[in-house]
Amino acid sequence: MRIIRNVLLTTSALSMLAFAAPDAQARVTRIVIENRTTPAFNGATFGSAGPYEILTGRAYGELDPKDPHNTIITDIQLASKNARGMVEYMATFQIVKPVDMSKASHLMWHDVPNRAGRVTIVAAERNLGDVGLSSGWEGENSGATTPKANNDYVVVPIAKNPDGSSITGKVMGRIMNASGPQSETIYVHTNPLPYRPATLDTRQASLTTHTAETMDGKVSGVAGIPSTDWAWANCTADHPFPGTPDPAQICLKNGFDPKLLYQVVFDAKDPPVLGIGFAAFRDVGTFFKHAKADDSGTPNPLANQITWSISRGVSQSGNFLRAFLHLGFNQDEAGRQVDDGSWPIIAGKRLAMDFRFALPDGVSKLYEPGSEGTQTWLPSADPIRGLPAAGILDRCTASHTCPKIIEHFGAAEFWGLKLSPSFVGASADKDVPLPANVRRYYIASTQHGGGRGGFDTTPAAPPACPSNGYGQGLLPTNPLPHRETVNAIRVHFRDWVMKGVEPPPSIYPTLAAGTLVEPTKQAMGFPTIPGLPKDAPTGFMNPTLDYDFGPDFNYADGTGVITKLPPTIRHVIDMKVPRVNADGNEMGGVPVVLLDAPLGTYLGWNVTAAGFHKGQLCNYAGGMVPFAKTKAERIASEDPRPSLEERYGDHAGYVRAVRAAAQKAMAAGFLLQDDANALIDQAEKSNVLR
Repeated sequence: MRIIRNVLLTTSALSMLAFAAPDAQARVTRIVIENRTTPAFNGATFGSAGPYEILTGRAYGELDPKDPHNTIITDIQLASKNARGMVEYMATFQIVKPVDMSKASHLMWHDVPNRAGRVTIVAAERNLGDVGLSSGWEGENSGATTPKANNDYVVVPIAKNPDGSSITGKVMGRIMNASGPQSETIYVHTNPLPYRPATLDTRQASLTTHTAETMDGKVSGVAGIPSTDWAWANCTADHPFPGTPDPAQICLKNGFDPKLLYQVVFDAKDPPVLGIGFAAFRDVGTFFKHAKADDSGTPNPLANQITWSISRGVSQSGNFLRAFLHLGFNQDEAGRQVDDGSWPIIAGKRLAMDFRFALPDGVSKLYEPGSEGTQTWLPSADPIRGLPAAGILDRCTASHTCPKIIEHFGAAEFWGLKLSPSFVGASADKDVPLPANVRRYYIASTQHGGGRGGFDTTPAAPPACPSNGYGQGLLPTNPLPHRETVNAIRVHFRDWVMKGVEPPPSIYPTLAAGTLVEPTKQAMGFPTIPGLPKDAPTGFMNPTLDYDFGPDFNYADGTGVITKLPPTIRHVIDMKVPRVNADGNEMGGVPVVLLDAPLGTYLGWNVTAAGFHKGQLCNYAGGMVPFAKTKAERIASEDPRPSLEERYGDHAGYVRAVRAAAQKAMAAGFLLQDDANALIDQAEKSNVLR
């Protein structure tokens, strides 16, 4: 299998990718199937669909920079163009399909890879004969888009000034929890910062330290490091400061202090036109859905076989889908609706990618864009930030290309990932209604993506805190799952798109119902529980911040150019969270068996145990505080929550509670019969009150 080694191609390298095609509307012009595995999955057969095969390859496409479907892409006018004036790209893809397509369901799941992974549809979807398509969209030169044997990415051109000279711009990176004399690479979440300084002269950059930061942007102990005391270099014990020049690493003369956060601002050059990733995802999807062959006659392996498509993305990839819809990319250049359904999963904001020197790997940390402009489906006013009333679906509504949408979230999205404005807008004073084509399901008291499930009174190990410099949480990991709920949602979504059968009504907390409140212990009605910080969860909200990124940034769309780094904070947006019951578990969500037969208090937040953010929110991660087993234990620890024995009596009583909770969830449409049977069996075999 041949791999292209460099994601950020020069103008000359891109010209080598070009394929001579007749003048026509911009589109995917050529596909190359590089590998075919038949049969796949060790020869297994799936339901009536039989064996599956996997095809991987590359799609070459071109965009008309003057087409209104593409002009919203920042810097597309400054990208290199071929002889026909088109802007070219290359996207990798993977297709998972029945070997015999006459047995296919004709539904295609178009999955958005997370940080340039690759997505394979699950066995439950293969059993139904569904088709999976995973295709690239992320094009910055980071670890996410380094070509590997099993990842999807997009190759996009570099923006240049009209005279061919390099474009430069400000980029910021941050390092925390580092110690010692060795050099450090700057990371954006789990991948290296994709941009390099235009010069290794540290006098042309600034490096500062902070002794403390709060989540609402209060910074203290700011001090500058002289340019003579640091270097863009690789330093080791054998090669100490100033080390070996390296634009990807920072070396300090006096070494790193783990009590400090380090923040560097520098000029980078040659920005990739990352917004092309939206168009590439659009055009690859519409090619495999509609085309019979490419321009050279290579047949589309899915030709005439796809009737419906649902795009789907988890976390960062779900944020991509929300931005994809907001920027109008669910309409292709032929004016057709691309996807019939869209499923942004545990994703409550829009991905910030369509601006110069964007960092799509960001995860809502301080100074990272991604919460600008509207986050609501229907228009909502935004007087706090001085923006016009707008909604994510404004463009697809105007073009009549809006898909059916299902979104689901958990508690971690409220606490750590800025979900609140999606429910109540930036003013946070009223519920923003949902349109008829949207269903919203809230899975209360869960961490990001849900937990492992099961019925176990032995607490799990504390989780990692990846967005806080790879620290660790103080509380055990929250086990409350999403899995069974997602299985039921999948069935409803297929029926909605393929048969027009309406899914269950939306279920989520609201201001009107009194189940959305201020993020304070008092307002939430949160009990005083042994083992938690005294005032928790007051102070554990990661709020939306209204940043001033400079006058060249489009705050409504998240496009344009950022010129001010670090940005100033103009407002801290008021945030809401779900109210809790006497156990500290959230109200207002869909029925979930473990939540309705609880073994403890399940939290969408955790506490960072050590490091620069010690005592603050352990982002993404949830926690759990188990119930005492007996009344005597509860009284001894001054725990106000009834013990397991007080709640259930004995093991058989707990199994009865699980059965009742399963019946409730099935009646509401959020639990399948097979999953209910499995949960009851797990409860019977569990160690609860044995």
